[in-house]
Amino acid sequence: MGKTTGFMEFEKKERDYVDISERIQSYKEFVLPLSEEETKTQAARCMDCGIPYCHSGCPVNNQIPDWNDLVYLEKWKEALENLHSTNNFPEFTGRICPAPCEASCTLNLYEEPVSIKTIECAIIDKGYENNWIKPIIAENKNGKDVAVIGSGPAGLACAQQLVRVGYEVTVYEKNPKPGGLLRYGIPDFKMEKILIDKRIEQMSLEGVNFQTNAHVGVDIPLRSIVNNFDAVVLTGGAEFPR
Repeated sequence: MGKTTGFMEFEKKERDYVDISERIQSYKEFVLPLSEEETKTQAARCMDCGIPYCHSGCPVNNQIPDWNDLVYLEKWKEALENLHSTNNFPEFTGRICPAPCEASCTLNLYEEPVSIKTIECAIIDKGYENNWIKPIIAENKNGKDVAVIGSGPAGLACAQQLVRVGYEVTVYEKNPKPGGLLRYGIPDFKMEKILIDKRIEQMSLEGVNFQTNAHVGVDIPLRSIVNNFDAVVLTGGAEFPR
């Protein structure tokens, strides 16, 4: 790690909120990001653990110590590349994930954990600010067609991973716009929908075909999907509790 004693030198600092008097004037996000220097300092608190338990706490196995180190070294673009290697949509998780990685942080045993979620959000936001996030076009097509039913985060991640390795991917969404509960279940003050729109634009340029207002099993017979595609991925999510 770039600052092996950082956790002994720096205290945890989280993002502040927009003042309530201003916050109630709109439905926009009201979390104020840390400055670049503050984010770097928070990344320095990562302890260079022998066993980084944050890995096991993270559902997508983000390489958290690696990109913390890169942020501390001010290698933001490399940090973004590392983050994207395990997480298609860090702008979503950096805002709405409950951050079990922080609960698993070794520093959490006796102090406040590393501000992992804050740092993750800073990395992806800097990527958008600097226009580093570009479509990744498959070099070769493999001639296989895949239908993805549902355009929530699982469906979107599946579609993006497949199209980048050469599959022709069609995503079916019953609602007017893609995003699933990311779009229709999370209010803008938690995550503004422009973030979803940016990813949909990127994925469309990569070759993903989005079919909206297309409720498979209602508007479109499931049998026709099965007959016309080499594989079908069901990512309908769980709109209702058990």
